Formats: sequence, C-alpha cells, structure tokens
Amino acid sequence: MQVLKYLLQKEFLQIFRNKSMLPIIFVMPILQLCILSFAATYDMKNTNLYVVDKDLSSHSRELISKFNGSPFFTVKEIGFSEEEAEDELFKDNIDAILVFNNDFGKSVDLRTQASVQVLVNAINASSAGLYNAYINSVILDYNSGIKPNFVGVAQGVPYNIVQTTYSHQFNPEMKYIPYMLPGLLVLLVTVVALFLSAMNVVREKEIGTIEQINVTPIRKSQFLMAKLIPFLIIGFFELGLGLLIAAFGFQIPILGSIWLIYLVAFVYLIAILGFGLLISTQTDTQQQAMFIAWFFMVIFLLMSGLFTPIESMPEWGQKLNTLNPIAYFIKIIRMILLKGSGFFDILREIVILSVFALVSITFAVRMHRKVS
Repeated sequence: MQVLKYLLQKEFLQIFRNKSMLPIIFVMPILQLCILSFAATYDMKNTNLYVVDKDLSSHSRELISKFNGSPFFTVKEIGFSEEEAEDELFKDNIDAILVFNNDFGKSVDLRTQASVQVLVNAINASSAGLYNAYINSVILDYNSGIKPNFVGVAQGVPYNIVQTTYSHQFNPEMKYIPYMLPGLLVLLVTVVALFLSAMNVVREKEIGTIEQINVTPIRKSQFLMAKLIPFLIIGFFELGLGLLIAAFGFQIPILGSIWLIYLVAFVYLIAILGFGLLISTQTDTQQQAMFIAWFFMVIFLLMSGLFTPIESMPEWGQKLNTLNPIAYFIKIIRMILLKGSGFFDILREIVILSVFALVSITFAVRMHRKVS
C-alpha cells in the first residue's frame, strides 16, 4: 500500500503539471455538455416553408394561418409559381413546399375531396420524415376542425368525434434535451477516461521514465493500478459535475438513485480505463494511442444508440453492438435518470459491464511487459 501511495502521488503530480491535459479534464466536458445538449437534437423548429397558393380562398388562407401559428414552421414566402418555389428548394433556402391548386376552396365548399401537394427536401431522410409528419399533423388538425360542420350539415345528424388522449410517460413535455443529455454525459465521461488512460503509459515511454520504473521492484499490477485510480477519480468528478449541470442547468429530473448511477459508473469506468490502458501498453507513441482510441471511440459512439435507435440497425449491427459498453451505459443512465429504474431493472446490463471490466483489466495487466 505504501508503494501504491507514492505512485499515486507521482501520477497526480504528473496530471496537474501537464498543461495540455488540464483543459481536457476540466474545460472540454463543460463546453461539450452545454453546447451539444442544445445542438444535438432532432427537434424540428422553424422549418422553412414556401406556400404556392393558386386558390386564394378563405380555406387556403385558414390552413396557411395554422402553419404560421405553429412553432415548428416559418412561412418564408407565399407565391403563385411552383417553378420559383422549386428553385428555392434547389438552392436549399427552404425545407418544404405546400401547393394549393386553384380548386382547393371549391372542393372544400362542395364537400368533396380536396388535395394539397407537399414537396419535401429529402436529402436528409430522417429530417424529411419529420417534416412530412409535422405537415400532415397540421393538415389533419385543420381537417378535423371543418369535418364536423360539413358532416352535420350534410346528414342532419350530430357528428361525434372520437378523441384520443395521450399520456407521455417519463417525458411529459416531449422535449429532446432530457433524452440526449444523459447520453452526452456518458460521452464526456468516456472521452476523458479513454483518451487520458490511452496516453498515460505510452507517455512514460516517450519521456523515458518507463525504463526507470521497470528496474524497480514495483509489480506491474501496482503500476497499472496507480495509472488507473487517478482517472477513475477524475471520471467520478466529471460525472458529478455533469449531473449538477443536468439537474440545475437543464432541469433534468433525477428520478433514480445517485448511488446506483455511481455504482454503474464505477464498473463502466473500470472497463473503459482498462481498455485505454491496454491500448497504452501496446503502443509506442501518444499519436498511435490517440488514433487507435479514436478509431474505437467513433465505432462505439455511432453504434451506441445516442443519435440513432439501435433497433433501426441491421440485425448484424445489433448483434455486433452487444460488444459495445457505451450502449449499455447510455441505456442504464437514461433508465435511472428518467424512469427511476432500480438495481434489479438494470441487473443484466450491470453483469455485462462487469464482464467487460474484468476482461479489459485482465488483458491490460497480462499484455503489459515489465522489461527494462
């Protein structure tokens, strides 16, 4: 224990003397969490809409006013030419076109089928699907408002509307930040833990101190523990800071146990730090370690379910994702924070992360060669 104590003192001195490492630890996570929480969102607001109104009836103006009154749409221009509207679409100045033919109002008055054409910029398929869904919801809302009057007049009988009442569990206001922020919190903890641990041992090689350590009676398990523990503490600090920002800065509800979050974070950080140390022991320069860590980080992150649902991946991708520790921790932290899940609700994920931690630490210790 005395040997470990002195090694830990050495590690903390090295960390706080390294001016390039301090911004990564303290500045980058705060900026990352604050900026990406607003930027990384699939909420569609201020969708630019071009309206081609050839009808100029009270019915077309009423429907256009519904789009104007929606927070999701900005009617950029109302014109009469489809060619001009499509030209704006090609220039990427608008996101969608709404076309009213000159018989729209007449069809509504005659209680026959009235058509509205919607042209959507579908370069981004996911955004296009949301544009289309939002536009359809506004049109359906308008349709439900005029249908009772027309049916009642036409048939002379009262028209009863079947109403659906929605209850959005765990996110009543349907905001995207409560969903994204826990995942971004996992991201910042992972970046700090993986990259710093991946550069740690290899830095000793570059500056030449690894040979001096290898000729001492220090066991390699003690050496690697001294490399792991400081970044474990830093990871806990980053997690606590992120939770404070989430709770007080973004008003994210923390329905579950904070202690359970830290328990899972401990297991997860052991897995990530072990993987980072494994990379560090097998590389000769910090540049090599950074490239390898970044390679795995990009794959794990894009397949983690942070930005796209795992269920939407092909079957082979979902099977491959069972080896992705980031996916498990994102799922766990969302369940604890937003659903208030308990220990037994996430027991399967905890067991899998524990296996990851055991395997990564075992390989890191075995692959490290204590030679001078």
